[in-house]
Amino acid sequence: MEFFVTLAGPAKQRTACAIVGVYDKGTLSAAAEELDKRIGGRIARLVKRGDLRGKQGDLVMLADLTGAPVERVVVVGLGGRNSFKRKQYRKALASALGAVARTSAKDAVSYLGVDGVGDADAYAATRIAVEVVGNSQYRIPDHKTANKRQKPTLLKFGIAVSGRGDRGNAERAIGHGEGIVAGMGLMRDLANQPANVCTPGYLAKAARNLAQQHRKIKVRVLNEAECRRLQMGSFLSVTRGTHEPAYLIVLEYNGGTRGEAPTALIGKGVTFDTGGISLKPPPGMDEMKFDMSGAASVLGTFKAVATMDLPLNLVGVVPACENMPSGHATKPGDIVKSMSGQTIEVLNTDAEGRLILCDAITYARRFKPEVMIDIATLTGACVVALGNHLSGLFSNDDELAAALEEAGRRADDRAWHMPLGDEYGEQLKSNFADFANVAGREGGAITAACFLAKFTDGLKWAHLDVAGTAYLTGAQKGSTGRPVPLLVDYLLNK
Repeated sequence: MEFFVTLAGPAKQRTACAIVGVYDKGTLSAAAEELDKRIGGRIARLVKRGDLRGKQGDLVMLADLTGAPVERVVVVGLGGRNSFKRKQYRKALASALGAVARTSAKDAVSYLGVDGVGDADAYAATRIAVEVVGNSQYRIPDHKTANKRQKPTLLKFGIAVSGRGDRGNAERAIGHGEGIVAGMGLMRDLANQPANVCTPGYLAKAARNLAQQHRKIKVRVLNEAECRRLQMGSFLSVTRGTHEPAYLIVLEYNGGTRGEAPTALIGKGVTFDTGGISLKPPPGMDEMKFDMSGAASVLGTFKAVATMDLPLNLVGVVPACENMPSGHATKPGDIVKSMSGQTIEVLNTDAEGRLILCDAITYARRFKPEVMIDIATLTGACVVALGNHLSGLFSNDDELAAALEEAGRRADDRAWHMPLGDEYGEQLKSNFADFANVAGREGGAITAACFLAKFTDGLKWAHLDVAGTAYLTGAQKGSTGRPVPLLVDYLLNK
């Protein structure tokens, strides 16, 4: 997809499809009014007849136009002028793109942001447009033998701005938006694959492919023998029940100055989670192929950062494995020793994400990161607490938590700052080891974060629980690409 910025109005811009808006009560936007004069007042007549009221969701396509340089016009309802903000802007543009996709148009230009978007400047509005268009082009990896998904015909997309002063910011936004879309696309490609395709070895190969595509990325993959020598007993306890070998995938992106402390991203990479001996119930277990979404988001973020060539240093550590039951699998009540030297009583083998992340956190210390962020589909309790709209955000540093919250707001990929506290951590007490890996149902997302916090002394650390936001269930089942936008926005603003 090629994106461009244009200052030309719809009455002058040649395109296969112009996208213009009408506000509530039939008030034409400036672009719609300008274009309407060239097409004989067809939009105004629709409004007058009551066929177009400008409410959110209204949509009309006009073709067979005379007197204008456009072949088609998509007119989309924008709702109230004062309430037209980024959320409404995203919805209107997505609706218009759905109509464009039903045509053979190879190019289109959007004028939806020319009058201004209430809570978005030219940079933000343009980046939103690139992300919406890019994500509309995404297709799930197709394993069908018939009725294959058609590739999109749209190849070029223009974003109109109101003045020359906005052009530079809009063009910068295009570059950033393209990077985010590339990162989200990689994450979704990995997470949407079935678990018999996307194995721990497949993730390792994907990381190596990234390094081949981008010279600033270096990758090292540690096998189980190397992890054993590092005394990663917690990580390796999870993978005991499977035939698939586990790997610790280590990525480095060197775009900053030599010696500059990196940001470290730790991603949970359980490519399939049965729960182990603490077996999950069968309904919905197929969705446990998404349990590597944290790992996929790390690779996606590296893809985005390298695509944008950001001037910073980044480290990624991905413990990749399966969690399966067998005669060799870790049993409830077993005690394992983490790389940090702390011992853990495994009361529930389905609380495995924290067991692999803790060793990855300890390993990542060797890079002396300025900030460490782990990302994981860690707990169903977080879904109960926040639903599918916001990711759970935990941190031992309020400044870092605030920066991530703000990045989520800017990226429309929001997270909610959740509490940590000694009283929650005390629930992890064990009679037989330094602590247990679970502490009951109450406050489950918090006690999971408190478990990880036991390995973060001296670190500026945050934990994102994306169990409710990384993928959709039901008819729209699939990866969302979140929280790549949040992570990339945070890195853009460092």
